[in-house]
Amino acid sequence: MRLAAFLADGHPHVGLVDPTGHTVTALDLPRAEAAYGVLPLIEALAEGKPLPATTERRFDLKEVQLDAPLPKPRRNLWCVGRNYHAHAKELSASVFKDNDANPESWPIVFTKVPECVVGPHDTVHVPSEVSEQIDYEAELAVVIGKGGKNIPRAAALAHVFGYTIVNDVTARDVQMRHQQWDMGKSFDTFCPMGPWIVTADELDGTRTRVRCWVNGELRQDGPTENMIFDIPTLIETVSRGITLYPGDVIATGTPAGVGMGLKPPRYLRAGDVVRIEVDGLGSIENRFV
Repeated sequence: MRLAAFLADGHPHVGLVDPTGHTVTALDLPRAEAAYGVLPLIEALAEGKPLPATTERRFDLKEVQLDAPLPKPRRNLWCVGRNYHAHAKELSASVFKDNDANPESWPIVFTKVPECVVGPHDTVHVPSEVSEQIDYEAELAVVIGKGGKNIPRAAALAHVFGYTIVNDVTARDVQMRHQQWDMGKSFDTFCPMGPWIVTADELDGTRTRVRCWVNGELRQDGPTENMIFDIPTLIETVSRGITLYPGDVIATGTPAGVGMGLKPPRYLRAGDVVRIEVDGLGSIENRFV
């Protein structure tokens, strides 16, 4: 299934996107619940409840405004840094210089506040008053469907509800000067998400491809098979001593080609457009203003 959150007729809806990606059929979900996107459905399914029935309201996707599939996450998003070898190398003298020199030692995990999430085509605001080094990071994100604590790697994929795309937008100068990452990662609008969630029965996140274009120029291109720590390992790591809940999000890291890693660095400016695509999932595209 492809489950999308969207606005139509001035109201929030959640619906099923058809396999061609042209239409979306609204589910019978109260507006108060639809404001939370796909989250109420994930939670209900985890409790053994059925998916809400479809309504007769079918919309052309060109006529609705797609929202983030999880516009109001229950808590911070889990994020993984340095999870592709080439990316680890390109930032080894900057962002990662004070981390363990061996990128295979342990995953680097940080968080982004839920309020930074915006839709797949929303604008991203450049906080020029506090940063001059705004960067993009194209990432596949895992959405947890079955909660748990101390989840073993061998059982981890059974806890995955599906996948979506995020742009882990980063203020590099803020990230560096605070010596931890949450501040530089959590500015308002710094997490475009979407275009929807594709359930795990239709997409193998361990075998797909993440790409990113800036103003039409291909900057990032990495297969998820090249991750240093695969998805089961990330779920095992994040759940050690910490309970994961249905609807939790784990962003799995970005391939090489970020602006900071180019020579010379090429940071985002107002007017730039960033497009991210994941094979089998779709794409998001956001203008920076």
